[in-house]
Amino acid sequence: MSAFIDLRSDTVTRPTEGMRKAMYDAEVGDDVFREDPTVNAFQQKVAAMFGMESGVFVPSGTMGNQLALNVQSQPGDEVICDRTAHIYNYESAAGPFLSGIQFMLLQGKQGILSADLVASGFRGHNDWDPRTSIVALENTTNKGGGAWYTKQALSEIATVARNHNVALHIDGARIWNAAVASAIPLSFFGEVADTISVCFSKALGAPVGSMVLSRNELRADILRKRKMWGGGMRQVGVLAAAASYGIHNHLPLLEEDHRRAREFALFLQEFRMFSVNPSEVHTNIVLFDVNEGSVAEVLETLRKHGVGMVPFGPKTIRAVFHFQVGDEDLNRVKQVFAKLYT
Repeated sequence: MSAFIDLRSDTVTRPTEGMRKAMYDAEVGDDVFREDPTVNAFQQKVAAMFGMESGVFVPSGTMGNQLALNVQSQPGDEVICDRTAHIYNYESAAGPFLSGIQFMLLQGKQGILSADLVASGFRGHNDWDPRTSIVALENTTNKGGGAWYTKQALSEIATVARNHNVALHIDGARIWNAAVASAIPLSFFGEVADTISVCFSKALGAPVGSMVLSRNELRADILRKRKMWGGGMRQVGVLAAAASYGIHNHLPLLEEDHRRAREFALFLQEFRMFSVNPSEVHTNIVLFDVNEGSVAEVLETLRKHGVGMVPFGPKTIRAVFHFQVGDEDLNRVKQVFAKLYT
């Protein structure tokens, strides 16, 4: 039987031989004592890439996002974000639980907010109004199907945030995809944002790890809260080495992931059973609707034929392309769909 083609997420990749060797060869120390040379160098490197002063390696993107929200807010504050945002939908209500914050949810397009929409989310200054402390953007958007922010949109939203004297956080779990698709330099994101979380275990294929990027003045608080929340790790250089390998070797492959996603979306147009809008496929994520039958039935049938995808709504399926799904795999996926649904 052919190998299973896993399009459930770009988190399902396995470390390559080269990545494993980089992990094996990494020089390590105790990071809680700030003595791991590999992670120290990597934090400085990634911060410099984004034009930020500080980088703090953390176990997960959720921890990265929540640290950024926590150190820039007070209990009772409000965070403006899109209603589809990962920080609201997929982080186990961590914002209210860990930081005592709530969310002002706005309805953007594919998870993308405009400056005017952001401006509409600020409350008044009455005693009964929650205080807005952060505007949070997701780039690319997960539930929005991999859409990304333009340079102009980011600049305009940053201006709104600064005019209201609030922080701008970018959830950059897939910011590598956004940068490749938009051709926006990574350093620009650091110019507009106060904090950024970047993930290494999605687009770049590392087994573990994200990073919180910020100004130096937030670093001590981020490090203390990281330890408080159980994120203080020891010989973490083995993980930083994997992430660094991913930046050097897998970042250049993202454009091909995007191409395959668009090709798959165009292919799906041929099937009456499914609805898809290829013009809304901007990076490596394809969202498509099931017109006949149920999502669960389609996913189970695909699984039995060696293809994995996930439900993403009552009638919606998500497929995510990554560097371990090549052209041969895409062709086999097409063959499965043609056999089952033509």
